[in-house]
Amino acid sequence: MGNADHAYPSNVECAHRVAIPPPKPFVKTLKNSLKETFFPDDPLRQFKNQPLSRRFVLGLQYFLPILEWAPRYTFEFLKSDLIAGITIASLAIPQGISYAKLANLPPIFGLYSSFVPPLVYAMMGSSRDLAVGTVAVASLLTASMLGDEVDAKENPTLYLHLAFTATFFAGVFQACLGLLRLGFIVDFLSHATIVGFMAGAATVVCLQQLKAILGLEHFTQGTDLVSVMRSVFSQTHKWRWESGVLGCCFLFFLISTRYFSKRKPKFFWISAMAPLTTVILGSLLVYLTHAEKHGVQVIGELKKGLNPPSFGDLVFVSPYLMVAIKTGIITGVIALAEGIAVGRSFSMFKNYHIDGNKEMIAFGTMNIVGSCTSCYLTTGPFSRSAVNYNAGCKTAVSNIVMAVAVMFTLLFLTPLFHYTPLVVLAAIIISAMLGLIDYEAAMHLWHVDKFDFIVCMSAYLGVVFGSVTIGLVIAISISLLRVLLFVARPRTLVMGNIPESMIYRNVEQYPNANNVPGILILEIDAPIYFTNASYLRERIARWIDEEEDRIKSSGETGLQYVILDMSAVGNIDTSGISMLEEMKKTTERRGLKLVLANPGGEVMKKLNKSKFIENIGQEWIYLTVGEAVGACNYMLHTCKSNPAKKDDQAETWNNV
Repeated sequence: MGNADHAYPSNVECAHRVAIPPPKPFVKTLKNSLKETFFPDDPLRQFKNQPLSRRFVLGLQYFLPILEWAPRYTFEFLKSDLIAGITIASLAIPQGISYAKLANLPPIFGLYSSFVPPLVYAMMGSSRDLAVGTVAVASLLTASMLGDEVDAKENPTLYLHLAFTATFFAGVFQACLGLLRLGFIVDFLSHATIVGFMAGAATVVCLQQLKAILGLEHFTQGTDLVSVMRSVFSQTHKWRWESGVLGCCFLFFLISTRYFSKRKPKFFWISAMAPLTTVILGSLLVYLTHAEKHGVQVIGELKKGLNPPSFGDLVFVSPYLMVAIKTGIITGVIALAEGIAVGRSFSMFKNYHIDGNKEMIAFGTMNIVGSCTSCYLTTGPFSRSAVNYNAGCKTAVSNIVMAVAVMFTLLFLTPLFHYTPLVVLAAIIISAMLGLIDYEAAMHLWHVDKFDFIVCMSAYLGVVFGSVTIGLVIAISISLLRVLLFVARPRTLVMGNIPESMIYRNVEQYPNANNVPGILILEIDAPIYFTNASYLRERIARWIDEEEDRIKSSGETGLQYVILDMSAVGNIDTSGISMLEEMKKTTERRGLKLVLANPGGEVMKKLNKSKFIENIGQEWIYLTVGEAVGACNYMLHTCKSNPAKKDDQAETWNNV
């Protein structure tokens, strides 16, 4: 044990008292807490001290950001947005058709979903770079969850109507989260959860494409690896080599263009145009060789025309209402997490702000409107948004340009997709999904935080070997369990003195930190609540036992004081206060004195109201660990002859 005589002054200096915050009315405290929870960005500050007419304009601009930036729109912006919009349209059209097939919906609904929602988002969204459209994971979730209740082949009309209904409830849920300022709920999907879930979903999506790649007509309804492999290898006699060769060739072409564009970022447009190129080449090849007569499956007829209304098709009756609500909520949360994360990522590159709650309102509104116009769930996919960003978009007008291009396709070009082979769509989906399997992020988690890696792999394995829903539930459950463990089992650390200073730090982190003779300094690293009060009481008692055993074995100065550093204790409840009262009694029975250092304002307020300060004596509460150690050392050196005068000496120390 090092000598810490320098930790107290030779000439007794003044010790600072810990102030007790002035009392505040409960209503005001509750109001401030709710404001920080639901309105941390204070969206109403711009309305203060404004005339009524100005407030009305600001309100419209809040819900329709296009009214704010449209007056400043220039011809230079239009040129950039026009190029970006046409570029993402070339990606959106084949992806929309592909993802609709993934959701077990007719391909035309993928085009419908790429027309109306982007127009709504362009008016209400706050991101300049987000490109709206359908996504693979939401499509897979829709097929998986609705497919458990209704077979898309046996009852396609009901299945389609349930997809619209699920989209409607997803939109309502998203909009309510935004309006009620509940966006923090999405934050419960941790980074590790999203990495594992997305990789697992991408793997499952790729496995599902084996049906089209191998030209199989019958395939398992299950999404897990075992079911898919059993279905594939039980039909080896039905594999079509023509379809397999065509699919592998197009997949190689798509991966090659992606690799080239990644190595040469200025040629991003090559990767963006590749899916549409494969659709055109595949359709021409099938048309010229009549490959559809030799086992190569094609899309077939797509009817011309814009989105038909579908409000009357929504299903609000039993027994399908609950499955539509459940599907809508789960897909809505996943779509929100992906869309907001993508929007924030690109906003950081351009140094502008994304309002998460406004984005939720925009996503919710576009899905509500979409459900009434024959669209299924849409959000902001990363691949399309990355192309939009790299193409040099300036505003959300690029979404409008994309929607116009899709409208033109719906009105005039849909017959051209008749001969598009399904194997080409499968190749497009696989190439897009490979980018979601981020093994580098998983390895980074392993190196930085093993528990996060476990969460990530649990999500991945749950999706691949169970189902998309099971994987998501497992990952969220483990993440919540970790949060509960942090709360229920906070760290307590032994602190020592850094030589030749008044600084006290964790002795494990700083091996050169010296223990202070006769004093045990413990740091509590979390708020004290009913969930951890019993654990902290037992853990502190064990620290005291271990310190006394160590002192006995080394023959050093006996333990006299226990200092609790409460710098990290942001709050305390009545269970925590009871724990401190019990610790005070326990230490006194063992001939020790309990000392507190740097309790925060909220903690001091509650300790004062509970009379704990009066019980322990304010002379035993110090502003810093250094002052607490100085006071204890002062009393150790001046009160050896008369221990009964400790309290008087402590009061003397505080009043000098």
